[in-house]
Amino acid sequence: MLTSYDLAERGLSPQRTARSLEGASAEPYWLDDPDRPDPLPALAGDAAADLAVVGGGYAGLWTALMAKERDPGRRVILLEGRRVAWAASGRNGGFCEASLTHGDANGLKHLPGEAELLNRMGLENLDEIAKTVARYGIDCGFERTGTISVATEPHQVQWLEDEARAAGGDPDVVFLDRDAVRSELDSPLYLAGLWDRRHAALLHPARLAWGLQRACLAAGVEIHEHTPVRALAEDGDRVRLAVDGGTVTAARVALATNAFPSLLKRTRLYTVPVYDYALMTEPLTDGQLADLGWRNRQGISDLNNRFHYYRPTTDRDGRTRILFGGYDAVYHYGRSLKPGHDQRRETFERLSAHFAATFPQLGDVRFSHAWGGAIDTCSRFFSFFSTACGGKVAYSAGYTGLGVGATRFGANVMLDLLSGESTERTRLEMVRRKPIPFPPEPLAWAGVRLTTAAMIRADRRQGRRGPLLKVLDAVGMGFDS
Repeated sequence: MLTSYDLAERGLSPQRTARSLEGASAEPYWLDDPDRPDPLPALAGDAAADLAVVGGGYAGLWTALMAKERDPGRRVILLEGRRVAWAASGRNGGFCEASLTHGDANGLKHLPGEAELLNRMGLENLDEIAKTVARYGIDCGFERTGTISVATEPHQVQWLEDEARAAGGDPDVVFLDRDAVRSELDSPLYLAGLWDRRHAALLHPARLAWGLQRACLAAGVEIHEHTPVRALAEDGDRVRLAVDGGTVTAARVALATNAFPSLLKRTRLYTVPVYDYALMTEPLTDGQLADLGWRNRQGISDLNNRFHYYRPTTDRDGRTRILFGGYDAVYHYGRSLKPGHDQRRETFERLSAHFAATFPQLGDVRFSHAWGGAIDTCSRFFSFFSTACGGKVAYSAGYTGLGVGATRFGANVMLDLLSGESTERTRLEMVRRKPIPFPPEPLAWAGVRLTTAAMIRADRRQGRRGPLLKVLDAVGMGFDS
């Protein structure tokens, strides 16, 4: 049985799709911003630090900033191979979620004894992000509007009803029938929805990173862009980082490279880079906005294994656009990371067709930007941690698309681990236990291909999971999105 989105691809003319993408910029919309900070100088020569942070995305920025908040006298150096937020932190959808485990169901499956605690810690983490944005005056369009999960196939309505009952009358979790969900955002594909009002916010992801960068600099963090770290080695009671043209020695090191190959070789099989793609519309007219509704500006995702995510965003001049992404998640043989992977015409055309089916009232809206980028996926779909060099090095990765919020929690875990003290965070099974590693090639590539095909079949069989997905579920590598 074909899904609504299968039918959308078949029903839309190739000419219409081509017109919608004509002239779209390959640069991520968020980074195509005149307020992007000027580049910071590369490190020239040698340097010493109390803490060296490798990676200038969210995980690295949060680690550096909170290290200075904990100890303002600590010398902190952050090393970024290219530009702050140029990778996943500047390319994502801007959904900042409370969940630390990629959803309640996934947390219950992997860590049933900690699920309630992790839900509390995740909500506290989101609250702290909101406070940090306010305290430092970070202009990132932070909106605590929540998210709506929408049913686009008949069998998914029951899933949402079950989830609403499981919420136990929580007033912030609201089931929406067909008419109610379409009164929030009008799409002929919607059969029901579940609005979680509290556990997510929307924001401008690059501006969040740039605001954290400014806060770091104001706190005394030394940030060096265009300074890739080539190697790491223990050197007595310190750690030595080799960079182009110099060396950084530090008492402690936090590794926040996520999708990129880890400097700790033993952790490299725990993640694979998967490419995600998104489109951004041109600004909508007042009439188009009225036809949509969307007065409460929630983030939206559907319930398919290959799911879409979309949300409104606002330009500096007040005009609204729609970001529409997801569905395809593309793995390249050998864990390949290349700039050429950021563009994938086949996926952009598919997303354009799905957008048109979701919002036919928008007519021939065009897309101004079309981009992709890698996220770091691990087999349990939420972050894991490691230490090395006798506890002088901490590592975190595996955020699998939820890094906008969860990286702050991960940064706190790394700082706790580097302190050597036992804390509520370091005692978590989530922190002490790692996911199942992915196999080396060619098994990784074959496994991803087979699993993707199985997920497509499940979507076309009313969500029923076949033998492969059931086996993966049983061994702890499955994921029910």
